[in-house]
Amino acid sequence: MVQASDPDILSDFILPSNLNGVNGSFFTFTGMRGIFNQTPPTFKVTKASLAEFPALNGQSISLAVLQYPAGGVNPPHTHPRAAELLFVVEGSLEVGFVDTTNKLYTQTLQLGDIFVFPKGLVHYQYNANATEPTTAISAFGSASAGTALLPTTLFATGVEDDILAKSFKTDVATIQKLKAGLAPPKA
Repeated sequence: MVQASDPDILSDFILPSNLNGVNGSFFTFTGMRGIFNQTPPTFKVTKASLAEFPALNGQSISLAVLQYPAGGVNPPHTHPRAAELLFVVEGSLEVGFVDTTNKLYTQTLQLGDIFVFPKGLVHYQYNANATEPTTAISAFGSASAGTALLPTTLFATGVEDDILAKSFKTDVATIQKLKAGLAPPKA
């Protein structure tokens, strides 16, 4: 069964069917340990969502640490099942989203700033600093917010070149160049 939102639960929490009892470790996520001691070479997301942390089932919340090297970008994307609350904890970040009337809202965030991306709207983040990394923490109003990266969704999923060319009012050769740039590296 596919749900568009988190289920309302009638108990304090939901245990996975393979567990009979739990202790405090069930409610503890250790997957963020050590990530603040390093700057990745490209944009990196470390998530604590339902997939990584089963205790979130039914709790309508999840978290991600977003690490941007100098010049790093989190490309345009959406979260179909949740709003995102982004908190800058290191550096600065240029952010923006587009509403359903195609109006772009942008802001440059500094250390300590918080920005909300409304549920389901296309948005991005960019570390414009050429020398310093940025770190942000995002909270989501769902244990499974979902992410649809627009470049990948449009150009790396098999949508026909003709359809994309017509949609973007360009030629097939341009679409093929975009697709080639998003293709996984050949081994």
